[in-house]
Amino acid sequence: MDLLTNKQGFVGPTFSKSNRLKRVAWQLFWLVAARWTPPPLHRWRIFLLRLFGAQISWKAYVYPDVQIWAPWNLYIDDYGTLAGGVICYNIASVRIGSRAIVSQGTHLCTGTHDYRNPDFPLIAKPITIGVRAWICADAFVGPGVTIADGAILAAAGVTFKNLQAWTIYVGNPAIPQRSRPIIVD
Repeated sequence: MDLLTNKQGFVGPTFSKSNRLKRVAWQLFWLVAARWTPPPLHRWRIFLLRLFGAQISWKAYVYPDVQIWAPWNLYIDDYGTLAGGVICYNIASVRIGSRAIVSQGTHLCTGTHDYRNPDFPLIAKPITIGVRAWICADAFVGPGVTIADGAILAAAGVTFKNLQAWTIYVGNPAIPQRSRPIIVD
């Protein structure tokens, strides 16, 4: 958890001024250098993300209209995909495994708040998406969730819990429907 208090014990901004300035610089940079680019220019966008600390394979796919909060908290393996319109609110790390797909309109959210505390502090928990997992269109993945290898979260599905390997989940909240064949490379 990233919580800042001042000398009187009051909670202040969760993120430092330098962090906030870095994020503003990132957003402006992405807008000018990447947002307008044609979809096939993945390597250019990966280059730009790497300039801001992302650890992304050159073989990954990142589309121009993704919203990435903090590229320095983003990790994508070979052929991992962030499709168009994905919101990656990664105040904690987001790790996307090899050949995993995060489809259009999906929201990956690593942050929440402690509603029991009157100061309502921000809590950051990482998201991990395993090899060959698929997060379908318009799904939501909450803080601290691990999507195991080969798992599928169906379109518009919502999960705040870990998903088991090679299992298809649907609904809000996501519930297991059936297994899927294991793919071995």
